[in-house]
Amino acid sequence: MDNIDLRCGDALNLFKELPDRSVNLIIADPPYNLGKDYGNNHDLKGRDEYLEFTRAWLSEAKRVLSDDGTIYVFMGVRFISYLFDIMDVELKLFFNSWVVWHYTQGLGKTKGYSPRHDDILVFTKTNKFKFNLDDIRVPQKYYRARNNMRGANPGDVWKFSHVHYCNPNRQNHPTQKPEGIIERMVLASSDIGDVVLDPFSGSGTTMRVCQQLSRLGIGFEINPDYVEMTKMRLNEPFTGFDSVDPRMERVPNDLRDPQIRNEYLSNHIRWFLKNHENAIDIFVDAVKDKYGIEIHPKNVGFDLKQEELF
Repeated sequence: MDNIDLRCGDALNLFKELPDRSVNLIIADPPYNLGKDYGNNHDLKGRDEYLEFTRAWLSEAKRVLSDDGTIYVFMGVRFISYLFDIMDVELKLFFNSWVVWHYTQGLGKTKGYSPRHDDILVFTKTNKFKFNLDDIRVPQKYYRARNNMRGANPGDVWKFSHVHYCNPNRQNHPTQKPEGIIERMVLASSDIGDVVLDPFSGSGTTMRVCQQLSRLGIGFEINPDYVEMTKMRLNEPFTGFDSVDPRMERVPNDLRDPQIRNEYLSNHIRWFLKNHENAIDIFVDAVKDKYGIEIHPKNVGFDLKQEELF
């Protein structure tokens, strides 16, 4: 865990330990103020108290963020508009994107529509910021000569399933986020060796992703039980992140030209699935169903020679 720095305590106090402009990327999943039980604390404040807490930690986040840095903030529907206003109007951060995380399971309602998404606000410190598009592209639905073989921009609607209770990576935490979501944020908005801060570390998802992607992760967590949980999680062997955008597994249509098809297939795993060993079989089956070709990648996550592919 040489690249991970876990600190136990209140985020507002721990922020004060960080120098100005010392963090390249912040990924924050703060309490949504919905009354959830986090072991040694409950997520339930009065409206004004919650907004003051939000202003306080976001002000500190702006202070420690580098000039080319980005901040992602998860938030539920009740306070998302207030959060946007604080970041945009009060703190004068630069708005980048409003990402919607769409999931298939959620609370069921008999009156009104059942919620099936969370919102993620993306702001930057200045108008000059890192964005590594090639690291987060998704496979094209159709292959065309004018398209980038490397893939398309994933857009601002992200479909990832929750980390279900049957998933072996499921932690004893009420709001665990999928690793695939955090992977995309880290790859897009930081480089190897950059400092990534999660001020509400929780089950340690951001720290686990930073560990595997060679970023320097700093995690603040108020509950010592969750800190110990994260340490155990970081010591587990890595066999791939626990979630993947389902588009990563798809094979583009219209790859009829054998030379182009072989070139594409020889790169797909390295481009899209190198951190998702558990999704490779789905891709292999899709190639067989679509083009009648059996591929046998031997070196998962690395460059494959042509003769190793088939």
